[in-house]
Formats: sequence, structure tokens, C-alpha cells
Amino acid sequence: HGQGVTGGKGTVWRMRDRWGNTIELTGERWAYITKWHPDLADHLDDVLLTIKRGRRKQDALEPRKYTYYLETDVLWPDYNYIIVVVKLARNNFVITAYPKFIGR
Repeated sequence: HGQGVTGGKGTVWRMRDRWGNTIELTGERWAYITKWHPDLADHLDDVLLTIKRGRRKQDALEPRKYTYYLETDVLWPDYNYIIVVVKLARNNFVITAYPKFIGR
């Protein structure tokens, strides 16, 4: 899905969201995310897809921070959404990502 550059922790994936912003996810950040949220370890493409196709909500206190979310069945039955928190700043970067179950 995303455009990856180099390898390992030096990797940078870039994905364009529905609003035309290019968002970066570094290998170092991905390692941090999967350390704390191991359920996402095999779902990098789904995280990038959340940036590309997901809906987003602006943070009330920090206007450059957005929460992207996309319903998914790849983590069912434990979770039904992938959440990606992004800071739209100079390089538009992923802060964190995590799975979540949201009741219907």
C-alpha cells in the first residue's frame, strides 16, 4: 500500500490520506507501536490503509492532531477498528496506532 524507503528501523512508509496529506510512518515508530500493540504486528498494510481510506476526527485541544479510524474484520472478534493518531506538522507523521473494539 504505502511507499517504503530503505529497510529495518530506517524504513519510512508514506501514505496519502483522502484529504491529500502525505503521512509518514517510520520503522522506529512502527517498532514502538508493535511493541505495545502486538496485535497489529502482522497488519502494517491495514494501518496504512486506515490512513489512506479511513475517516478522521480532529483533536479538540490540539488542532494539528487527528485520529484516523477504519472498521476492519482482520482483528475480529477482539477488535473491529484500527485507530491511527497523526500529527499534521512539517512532515505529517504517525504518533501511534492501536486496535479497538467499538460497539455498534
